[in-house]
Amino acid sequence: MRFATRTSALLAAALSTLVLSSTAAYAIGDDGAQAPPPSGPSGGASGSALTASATTTRIKITQVSGGSTGDSAKPLAPIDPDWKPPACWYEPVATPEQLKDAVEQLKAGGDLVPVTPTLSWGEQLMVDHYEKGETQTDGEGYENYNLGQDGQFWRGVINEEREDDPASYDCEHNLFWQNANTLPDDDHAPTPDILAAYAYDRINVPATEVELKPAARSTVNLPTWVWLDKTTFQEVKVRADLEAAGVWAETTAKPVALHLEPGTEEAQTYPASGNCEINDDGSIGTPYTKGNADTTPPCGIRYLRSSTGRPYELKASITWEIAWEGSGGANGNLPNGTFETTQDMTVQEIQAINR
Repeated sequence: MRFATRTSALLAAALSTLVLSSTAAYAIGDDGAQAPPPSGPSGGASGSALTASATTTRIKITQVSGGSTGDSAKPLAPIDPDWKPPACWYEPVATPEQLKDAVEQLKAGGDLVPVTPTLSWGEQLMVDHYEKGETQTDGEGYENYNLGQDGQFWRGVINEEREDDPASYDCEHNLFWQNANTLPDDDHAPTPDILAAYAYDRINVPATEVELKPAARSTVNLPTWVWLDKTTFQEVKVRADLEAAGVWAETTAKPVALHLEPGTEEAQTYPASGNCEINDDGSIGTPYTKGNADTTPPCGIRYLRSSTGRPYELKASITWEIAWEGSGGANGNLPNGTFETTQDMTVQEIQAINR
């Protein structure tokens, strides 16, 4: 099977499974010792993208804005439990010169050449298919490694977060040629939507604690005000670049709501649903001001019973709306994500008010 080419356009999401011939093929293990691929297609095959591990990708992830890169940053949890990032996709891994160099090393007693994320070929298969042009399981071969042509050889890459998922075996086409500035006509081509979904899984949002008044110690039957300031509650944007294929996507997580769970049934939330919507200025709730102790907050909690020595666990779950845009004018939406923060709340019986 040989791939047709195209310049852009998003691909269908249907998955297909390719049954591979095991004739003269060898399983290859991932010992984790491979060096990361170079930024460009220069140099020999040894240590390059061609000989890198099955989960080594050339996709570059950059956090463009918002969030945090510190220890407090955590990934979002998709609201849709059935949604998953891509399990595998295809990427360019070698120029004609690099592939020829790898085969020459193989002839001299070097390592087998990986032709899929899970299979490697020995000298006879590599020479027959990529040097002599003989047909193999995926179709017609290549004369003299396509030297002099403009393009690269591509191979499947497995998402390291899903390498134990059966879907990671859906990118098992043998090492194939792709003309420059085109993408494979395959469901697992690295189109902008694939890169956007990959970037989603790399979005880290700050572990922001909500502002409370009274802070960490409340009083029975008196409201606790809850809010998030607009300066700490900001969009997070992550960019995924596959420069070797000329494809990119930026995935943006926008905070849209806060949900409160008091940690006990003996409490009331404001609003009653516990869902505090975002304000026009990007904040949530209203900061407490002196004199508001007896006023019902637009976002908050009223505890009806003391915590009797063990604090309640106040859970504040922030909902993030996910959208993306990418190369060629592509754009779309992904499932909303949530991030949950837990704070201890001690509730006392004393009817004293800190004004």
